[in-house]
Parts: sequence; C-alpha cells; structure tokens
Amino acid sequence: MTDISMPIIGYMHSPYREKFGIPRQPNLVQVESYIEMQPPYNDLLAFEGIEAFSHLWLIWQFHENKPATTAQQFRAQVRPPRLGGNQKIGVFATRSMYRPAPLGLSVVQLKQVVKQGKSVRVYVLGSDLLDGTPIVDIKPYIHYSDAVLNAQSGYAQQQPQRKLLQWSVRAMQDKQTLLAAQKTSLQQLEELEQVLSLDPRPAYQQDAQRIYGMRFADLNVKFNILEDHIEIQRLTLYGSME
Repeated sequence: MTDISMPIIGYMHSPYREKFGIPRQPNLVQVESYIEMQPPYNDLLAFEGIEAFSHLWLIWQFHENKPATTAQQFRAQVRPPRLGGNQKIGVFATRSMYRPAPLGLSVVQLKQVVKQGKSVRVYVLGSDLLDGTPIVDIKPYIHYSDAVLNAQSGYAQQQPQRKLLQWSVRAMQDKQTLLAAQKTSLQQLEELEQVLSLDPRPAYQQDAQRIYGMRFADLNVKFNILEDHIEIQRLTLYGSME
C-alpha cells in the first residue's frame, strides 16, 4: 500500500486569512484561535482529561498548496525562508509545506474546550495555522519526552530577531477609529503587532520603499519595513474601499 487516508476531525479558525504573514513556527505569536470539531468528533467525552495538559500537538494538512504537476510530484530539495530563500536543502531537513505528505505538526497551548449547543471548540494559543486548515489529529504534549533541552536545530537554532514597530499618524488615526467602532480590539492589535515584528516578507526582498499589504482577521494592514523598524501606514477593514 502506497497511500493512506485519514479523517478530518475539525477545522481551524484563526486570524491568519492568507499565507503571507503567518509566523514560520508556532508559539512565536500568542494568537488565540480555535478548532471547530466536526461530527462525530464533537463529543466532550473525547476530551475528558485534556484539561490536565497545558499544551497539545496538532497534526494538520497544508490544504492551500498549489497542486503539483506530474513532473513535480516530489521535490527532493526546497529553499527554506530562514536561509534567505536562495539556498537549497533536502526537503526532509526542513518543515517546508511542499513534501510527500502535506502534513504539518504544531505545538500549541491549550486554553479551554467549550461546548455550545452541538458545537465543540478547542481554544488554543500560539497557532501558526491558516484559517480553515483541516485538523487530522490532536495529541497531548508530554514534557518529559517531547522537550529535548539540548537538541540541535541546524540552521534554525535561534529564534528570529524581531523588529521595532511604529505607527504612522494616519495608521494611528485608523486604529483609534476602528477601536471606537468596535471593529477591532486591543488584543487583536497586539497580536497583529507581534506578527509584523517578525518581518513577514520573503528574506530575499529588501526594498525599503515597498509598501506591503496583509490581511489579519478582518483587517487590512499596509506597512513598510526599514532597516531598524517596521512602520504601519494604514489600517482598514477588509473589503472597505479605502
């Protein structure tokens, strides 16, 4: 047998509405998100005892990969963003989304499991999953066996450096307007700032004059990245004419 199938037990609901801007590893940004469990897995009995664990493993699918052509079904080497996007390395030495089985693995912090009517939601912190990501399994994180304190992490031994963040006068006005209209929250804006501080652009793009755009939750954010800081230029609601 060369292929296997597995059920989708739930779908992630997160503020990451597009791939651009998602942190490249979990727990770099303490974004709150939740998994909407699908029948028949929306049963609280399946989560009995889970509150004793602080963190969970999520196994999920890269569901928005471009389909590979017949000639490109297996990529032996890829270009990791951490290496600037120009250096090739073996696919099994990376966490690239383009791999034989398009599965991802993330550790997240468990916040709570909530049942509302027939809906069961698993709220977590620190997810790096795109909104709508299919979840294929949830497992408890076991500290004594899963945490290897002296592990070597190759080219990703250190956390990425963060940049300072500033708001332009216009963006600050946008921020206050949206807060006053209750179209966003201080928590959501704090999460956005954490995401931007990681410098979401591809490593090979270094144009300080370029204005980047990113959707985060229901917000459109425009920003540029200078040598020593990131400046937010505009903040509007997604779908607005501005």
